[in-house]
Amino acid sequence: MKRILIVEDNEDNLYMIKFMLEQNKLDVITAVSGTEGLEKTLNEKPDLILMDIQLPDINGLEVTKRIRQLIPDEPIPIVALSSYVMTGDKEKALEAGCTAYIGKPIDPETFMDQVNRYLF
Repeated sequence: MKRILIVEDNEDNLYMIKFMLEQNKLDVITAVSGTEGLEKTLNEKPDLILMDIQLPDINGLEVTKRIRQLIPDEPIPIVALSSYVMTGDKEKALEAGCTAYIGKPIDPETFMDQVNRYLF
């Protein structure tokens, strides 16, 4: 079973994302801060990380950079989740080491197709 780590501090977003993933028979791990997300990445070895950009302690881009530095030989796909949709935000996420970028609000109709691109 594929394991997905969701790093998201907004309870409503976390609940919705977790619900959709579990409905698709995926094992879900959650973290509500950048620090917790980094720790769980190192300890749990997820198959995919869904990384919110705006987190209460370390922002998601910095967490992504740290993951890439600490485990460079394990290319875990990291998908940035952000309500930032300004020009250049997607590029900043990719430069930080994210594999892809999904804008919020998340579209339930297309979300699983987007996630599955990086799982299988």
